[in-house]
Amino acid sequence: MAFRPDHELHRRRFGRNLGLGLVLAAFVVLVFALTVVKVTRGDPMQAFDHTTRPEMAPATDGTEAGQ
Repeated sequence: MAFRPDHELHRRRFGRNLGLGLVLAAFVVLVFALTVVKVTRGDPMQAFDHTTRPEMAPATDGTEAGQ
């Protein structure tokens, strides 16, 4: 049993799907890379939770807070 050759419409659709898949994969890699960089830099990732934290308050002696 032989397969019929693909119709031209299917070839065009495959090309668009492949392009879209590559763009989505690139976006996922970009988000993952930004996440890895953010986590490995060690930035304090603290959210606003309606509590007072001394390390977030501005320093009065001219140095950065939390140092």
